Amino acid sequence: MSSHPRTSQSTLAAALVEASAAAWLSLRDRGMNATETAEFVRWLQQDPQHATVFAELDRVWKDFDRLDSVPVSAAAPDADLLAPRVRRQQPRVLVWSALAAAAIVLLAAFQYRAPGIFVETAVGRAPGIFVETAVGAFQQLELPDGSVVQLNTDTAIETAYSATERRVRVLRGEAFFAVSKDPARPFIVASGPVVVRAVGTAFNVRQHTTSVEVMVTEGRVRIDHAGESRSLLPVSAATGAKEHPLLVAGEKAVVPVTPLGVVTAVVPIATVEKIAASAVERALAWQERRLEFDAVSLAEVVREFNRYNRRQLVIADPRIAAKHFSGTFRSDGYESFVRLLETHFSMTAIRSEREIVLQLRH
Repeated sequence: MSSHPRTSQSTLAAALVEASAAAWLSLRDRGMNATETAEFVRWLQQDPQHATVFAELDRVWKDFDRLDSVPVSAAAPDADLLAPRVRRQQPRVLVWSALAAAAIVLLAAFQYRAPGIFVETAVGRAPGIFVETAVGAFQQLELPDGSVVQLNTDTAIETAYSATERRVRVLRGEAFFAVSKDPARPFIVASGPVVVRAVGTAFNVRQHTTSVEVMVTEGRVRIDHAGESRSLLPVSAATGAKEHPLLVAGEKAVVPVTPLGVVTAVVPIATVEKIAASAVERALAWQERRLEFDAVSLAEVVREFNRYNRRQLVIADPRIAAKHFSGTFRSDGYESFVRLLETHFSMTAIRSEREIVLQLRH
């Protein structure tokens, strides 16, 4: 009986891709770490067929989801890990276990490593990573090019890499980028209508309701309008009108935008200021789960604490909103701050499950 080694190898390769896709889907549902995410992206980029098989298998299992009717109760995921994207159902979990077990055997035989965070892909598109953090959670992610992004509380980003550029979109929140140098592929971060362009640098992007704030800690970046490819930075006397304005290390730019994400003027309107090293440290204290305040109004302190906690602080008396405070607190340490107000600042706190109302003591 004649054998067909090429056909056998092709069949084995196809089976391996399907098993790998099943393992990635299972791990995506479980929630993946940063290392696994980078491995997943590399696997998708190895062959366009990988993304095709992954998307098709995902579609098939979504069809099974619609047929199943017995929900599985699941404990809340670790806040520091990416939560599963959807709540899975019991029949599917049992099948996943069998598929993942078979896939792990195949992957080990071919020296594959396990994957990471969930990824959105579509047939014919370059793979992209979508990552989000819950309120009070943080995430550090290593991107395929070696760049590192740190996500603050309640933040969402998505990435799309190509042969000519590395692109990240900040959908909400705040993120710090340490960019790996690659002159052939600029690193582009878009936040609403604001586009930050870099090659090898480090900078922080924070999206507010009415502004986008960019702070550079290393190197320099361009800040342009997304739709018009023009600079949003003022022209300095040093560079002159012929050179493209740049934001350099130790500077912060604030670009006003409307709540709908439109730049509020048709001329460069970013406000640029130099910031001291101590101010940079305070602004990035969130990376160590800290909040640092230096003569900041109570209204601002409350806003910052409320970014990191579901139990909200509420100022009931406008007379205390302008009082200024300095100090360092854990980002989840609002109770310590409230006790400080009650003990030393003649305030009282009315506590409920969802909020703590602050007012002057009568």
